[in-house]
Amino acid sequence: MKIEAQAPEPDVRDVAVIDVGSNSVRLVQFRVEGRALWPVFNEKTMAGLGKGAPETGRLNPEGVEAAIRALKRFAILLDARGVSERRAVATAAVRICEDGPAFIKRVRKEAGMEIEVLSGEEEGRRSALGVLAGVGSAKGVTGDLGGSSLELTRLSGREVGEAVSLPLGPLSVGLDDLKKAKSVIDAQLEQAACVLAGSGSVFYAVGGSWRAFAQMAMSLDDYPLRLLHQYEMSAAKVVRAADFAAQQSEASLLAIPGMSAKRAPMLPYAALLLKRLMKRGGFKRVVFSANGLREGVVCAAAPELVSEGDPLLSGADALARGAAVERALGPALQDWIRPAFKGEADVFGAERDQVLRAAAARLTDIGARMHPDHRADLAFMQTLYAPFGGVTHPERAFLAMAIHHRYAGRKLRPDTCDAMRLLDESQREAAMKLGLALRLGAALSGRSARVLSGFKLTRKDGVLVLKAGGSAEALVVERGLQRFEQLAEVLSLTPEVR
Repeated sequence: MKIEAQAPEPDVRDVAVIDVGSNSVRLVQFRVEGRALWPVFNEKTMAGLGKGAPETGRLNPEGVEAAIRALKRFAILLDARGVSERRAVATAAVRICEDGPAFIKRVRKEAGMEIEVLSGEEEGRRSALGVLAGVGSAKGVTGDLGGSSLELTRLSGREVGEAVSLPLGPLSVGLDDLKKAKSVIDAQLEQAACVLAGSGSVFYAVGGSWRAFAQMAMSLDDYPLRLLHQYEMSAAKVVRAADFAAQQSEASLLAIPGMSAKRAPMLPYAALLLKRLMKRGGFKRVVFSANGLREGVVCAAAPELVSEGDPLLSGADALARGAAVERALGPALQDWIRPAFKGEADVFGAERDQVLRAAAARLTDIGARMHPDHRADLAFMQTLYAPFGGVTHPERAFLAMAIHHRYAGRKLRPDTCDAMRLLDESQREAAMKLGLALRLGAALSGRSARVLSGFKLTRKDGVLVLKAGGSAEALVVERGLQRFEQLAEVLSLTPEVR
């Protein structure tokens, strides 16, 4: 796999997406930095536009007023923030209700906002684009559960395939009788055979109700990383968690840390739907995505956010850009440390190891502006919880541990560090090796890519060789030698300086 050492300085712009859904009306302001997509402002109102719509065929009057107020506020906020690129979309409730066009007209008049009403299939495709922007290449099906509908869309590589929209949102099916809901779900899923059949082993779950389900599952397992994006569950774990949700009272569900009062009543239904979907599609695991429709709306207008680059490397570049003294250092370190790992056992697989080392190199200077007494801890936490995608939770922990060792040397994280539970002993050792390699390069070069080029690492026949040519000889001081010897020791190699 070829990884570009350094991309050109990216264009930076802000894009606002307003999502008028059946449950909520939300504004997200994204900062687009090259291929990286960062949410920098997020606000929502649980308007409940679709409440009662299946029975009346009309939007909820109270929800309409709440939505109008929110949209007026959003327009004022975006004017104040100077965000001119705005994209507003409406989904199932506005799409299916007879007074949807009147609502759109009123929004145009009162809030000065043009809203695109998406078809169910287009909603599914855009949500799938958002998932791909957040995970990179994928094979399987993405499902976006809203208040009134469920959109299922096939994914293959970086391509979005066939999509289908089903009236399986909790507001459409109802929450009172789960036995009746089960038969409705199974009947509707038969209509999605064109998407589900032979689609792959992974289901990508999108939407607030399924994120609430993931939060519940994390609490049940005492999961060590409370981060929803790319949290994974096996099919068996989904069944156990869904059965647990079905047996709980609303009060018990509300007691779960982070559970929304608006989501708790919908949780048993969302759990049942996910359980039936996993069975019907033959999926082996589910991956929860924080990305969805709103990110997909941005990507539909900028397809390169999906088709180009790597979400992890792009995110690491963007995260480091504001901290690093010299942006070229990370990509230079990526190439410089490579010989030290020749012959090392794979940790996450040969290709993934290469990507993770490249990402860690880009994050080498992330602690540059942090207090030196707390730099290792702060850099560790920022890496662990950074809002980039294309990385599993164990890989996140690995990156964070590597950055910890880049600043703390061989000093281990405390035993109370929950993230360590995501890694086995060999992965922890590999993180230390990577961190010490970055630490060495930073020390020798004074964090300058140009100075780093005067040094060369090689590894052969059990010996780790550091070559310093020309004027670089004068740059080899005691601190650099100590770090070189530390790296050689953890690699079980003999150090040699030439």
